[in-house]
Amino acid sequence: MGDLRDSARNIFNLLENLLEWSQMQRRKISFAPQMLLVHEIIPEVLKIVAELVRRKAIEIVVDIPHDVEVFADTNMLQTVIRNLVSNAIKFTPQGGKITISTSFAKDMSVVFMVKDSGIGMSTDMVENLFRLDAKISRIGLEGEAGTGLGLLLSKEFVEKHGGKLWVESEEGKGSAFYFTVSCNVNYN
Repeated sequence: MGDLRDSARNIFNLLENLLEWSQMQRRKISFAPQMLLVHEIIPEVLKIVAELVRRKAIEIVVDIPHDVEVFADTNMLQTVIRNLVSNAIKFTPQGGKITISTSFAKDMSVVFMVKDSGIGMSTDMVENLFRLDAKISRIGLEGEAGTGLGLLLSKEFVEKHGGKLWVESEEGKGSAFYFTVSCNVNYN
C-alpha cells in the first residue's frame, strides 16, 4: 500500500510541476506577490512531505526567525520550497538531516537555504543542473523517480521574483540549495 501511495504522490507531483511549468511558459500563471511571514509557509510545505520524512527517519531543522518577511507569491514560494525539500529527502539516506534556514544578503534580500546530509553531486551534475537540454535526472536513494523539471520550475519562479537560485554540492557530503527573494515591495 505504501508503494502505491508513493507512486501516486510522485505522479501527482510530476503532473503538478508539468502544469505549472507549462502555464509559466505560456505566461498564464498568476503572479500575486504580497508581504508574507516565511515561518507561516514552511509548515504547509512540511505537511506535504511528512510521510516521506517519517519513513526515512529524517530530521528536519527549521531555523527561520518568526519576523522574516518576503514580498512573494505564496503559491510560487511554496512550490520552490517544496521542490527543494522533496529533492533533499530523495537524496538523503535514512536517519539523515535537512536544514531549512534564512539569512539576509548584503542587498537585504532574504536568502533561503535547503541543506541536506545526502549523497551530493559531482561538479558536472551541478554545472548542468538548470539546463533544459541536459539530462540530469537521477533516481533517489529509495528508487524515487525524478525528471529535473521541479528544479527548472523553481528557478523560473525565483527569477520571476527578481531573485536567483544556485547550489553548492560535493559528492558524499550533501547539497545546499540557495535562493533569494526580496523583502521589499519595490524590488522591480
